[in-house]
Amino acid sequence: MEDTQIKYTQEEFEEAIAKSGEERYVLRLYITGITPKSTRAILNVKKICEENLKGRYELEVIDIYQQPVLAKDQQIIAAPTLIKKLPLPLRRIIGDMSDKERILVGLDLRPKK
Repeated sequence: MEDTQIKYTQEEFEEAIAKSGEERYVLRLYITGITPKSTRAILNVKKICEENLKGRYELEVIDIYQQPVLAKDQQIIAAPTLIKKLPLPLRRIIGDMSDKERILVGLDLRPKK
């Protein structure tokens, strides 16, 4: 009987291991129109995600003026609000998203101090 083995290069092996351990982040940012505060929140969240979750996050921006039903379903009472849907546990962060450390803790990317 022939022994069949799959052979990988070191690079392919390391890439496969890295991908298997990556958690995918699903985020929703609720804003109120295109205001300076909303724009700042969008830019801040995108920057933090690109620096810390590059290639493994999905960010959906929802204007609660245009889609009020979605805000009601998620019980959004203030905006901007960032919701981390995945990975669990679900988290909510409220504000203009300028406190990078607070967002990293909220996304479970940094331990609480």
